[in-house]
Amino acid sequence: MSQSQKVLVAGAGKSGISSARLLLAMGGEVVLYDGNSTLHAPALLENFEQGAAITVVLGELRPENLTDVCLCVISPGISLEEPFVEQIRMARIPIWGELQLAYHCARGSLAAITGTNGKTTTTALVGEILKAYYRDVYVVGNIGIPFTDVALKTTDQSVTVAEVSSFQLETIVDFHPRASAILNITPDHLNRHHTMERYIEVKESITANQTEEDVCVLNYDDEVLRAFGVRPELRPRTVFFSSRSRLTDGYYMDGYLIMRAAGGRSERLMDVRDMNLLGRHNYENVMAAIAVSTAMGVPMATILRVVKAFQAVEHRIEFVLERLGVRYYNDSKGTNPDAAIQAVKAMPGPIILIGGGYDKGSSYDEWIESFDGNVKYLVLIGQTRDKIAECARRHGFTNIMYAEDMAEAVNVCAYYAESGDCVLLSPACASWGMFKDYEERGRIFKDCVRSL
Repeated sequence: MSQSQKVLVAGAGKSGISSARLLLAMGGEVVLYDGNSTLHAPALLENFEQGAAITVVLGELRPENLTDVCLCVISPGISLEEPFVEQIRMARIPIWGELQLAYHCARGSLAAITGTNGKTTTTALVGEILKAYYRDVYVVGNIGIPFTDVALKTTDQSVTVAEVSSFQLETIVDFHPRASAILNITPDHLNRHHTMERYIEVKESITANQTEEDVCVLNYDDEVLRAFGVRPELRPRTVFFSSRSRLTDGYYMDGYLIMRAAGGRSERLMDVRDMNLLGRHNYENVMAAIAVSTAMGVPMATILRVVKAFQAVEHRIEFVLERLGVRYYNDSKGTNPDAAIQAVKAMPGPIILIGGGYDKGSSYDEWIESFDGNVKYLVLIGQTRDKIAECARRHGFTNIMYAEDMAEAVNVCAYYAESGDCVLLSPACASWGMFKDYEERGRIFKDCVRSL
């Protein structure tokens, strides 16, 4: 891509604005397109310098809007099945995602982390480890800062760690991390990918451009990833981690100890009771972070020092406060059933659980089964509350209440909670419809708890 080219940026949200700014900084011309005709073009232009080479197109994308366009950069939230995407393909215009654009422009070495659950915690932890050893470190992706925001700031000495979603991986071309990690694969986003086979294929594509000199970190306890890790066509060196099996090579749990094995010989690294994270899923995140950080050249002593001091990421089994002997936890990032299962398992006492939200086509049976007598009440909000309630009753769980908003849900929980209980927001659903995103949902939950 040359600097003077004309590029269509599809999507006028955070990702699209960031991509457009990067392209303009490189000397390109941008057509910023969004199918939402109710957006205000002058307000969108306020995101850019006056006189910038950018045109805003809203509503229908017309053939003349594609004149001289040599590339389309599509925001990850836009499905590749949208009608205008076919229009772009018919015009033989290549389609990149924001992740691919950033990678194309960035320098230095890169670690990339994906998986259905645990991405944010693992990425944040790897970022802290890298910052403790390297001078110039960027932590980007779904974790909050678009890669495109910092791509031009990177140098040959920079080290970047990116949290990568399946939506972003759909549009990579030569994206090539030095170390990659796939933490787990469980059903999610099937309204976008349609089948598990396609979802798995997209997740595994994070390794597509890696070579024998690179590393891929995989969860041995995930059957799909265990099989993927031994495929002859997988080029990077595989490093497994496991919280359930003793490995002869890789990282594994022995009781409360994290062990490292090589050639059949094992050494103790640390006791998980010396760190601040709760739950088996976080022990897995830590092992993955150790493996990725080791692959990025960080000494083990530095890694373990940072791991022991690391605090939980906001909205991911985040302790909010204790009131009248009741502990409140914010797990708004638990946007699918598997993530919510991990939160339920991590709680240190009986649970009053807030769930429900936007329907991504998930099944809730395993989530309900994971209650296993530990959930006292289920307080449901959002679009999915009837679907979840029906599923819960099929499994014999009937202590179900509805709330119209988060404030009512928190008040109901506080009323029924007894000393020693945990009130947990872990919705197993996306936030859309009631909230802008999971972060807003989590902040509102915390505000409601603090206002009790």
